[in-house]
Amino acid sequence: MKILHIETSSKNCSVAISDGEKLLCVCEEVSENYKQSESLHTFVEWALEGAEISLKDLDAVSLGMGPGSYTGLRIGASSAKGFCYGLKIPLIAVNSMETMIEPFLDQKFDYIIPLLDARRMEVYTAVFDRNSGKMLTETEAKILEETSFQEFADKKVIFVGDGASKAQEILQLSNAEFNANVYPSAKYLVKKATGKFNNKEFENVAYFEPFYLKEFQGVKKKK
Repeated sequence: MKILHIETSSKNCSVAISDGEKLLCVCEEVSENYKQSESLHTFVEWALEGAEISLKDLDAVSLGMGPGSYTGLRIGASSAKGFCYGLKIPLIAVNSMETMIEPFLDQKFDYIIPLLDARRMEVYTAVFDRNSGKMLTETEAKILEETSFQEFADKKVIFVGDGASKAQEILQLSNAEFNANVYPSAKYLVKKATGKFNNKEFENVAYFEPFYLKEFQGVKKKK
């Protein structure tokens, strides 16, 4: 099956095309200015060209459903739903945290812990098993403190994501490693989305909402 994958929950605007579990093409760019609104549809066009297929060849759309940037998630979800409506194909949703751990599976670590920056000292996070990739804790918004994650003090843990840099500054974990140059990516939606397609685990396109985790907090205008 041919699937269009969209991941816009972070600073990485990412689009991929797959055929089964084979990655055909990926287009992505990390930008501090969150360029999803201006880049997403261009990346979709480029990915389709790179995969040498057209929209009518798609069998499904998969989406990194969050948590993450409220605006980024809205843009990605709106586009994904639009493609599904127009093409009459199913929508597949995957927790964006799951797209951050795949490069670190079966390595020397006991646990993989994504940390997505959620402003100030807050992060979106969950704990994953390094062998199975199974999510061991619920996704949550967590305020980082010196005592955070102390239950892993005697374990080999890697923290990944753009929240890892501020975590490294305050966490008292001598065995931990930190990699801040990791973002949710559409290319890592492929395996999970293929499994969900085969099991017919589809979303209701009309009622689907991204996993915002927190309510939108706008910036107040100065009077």
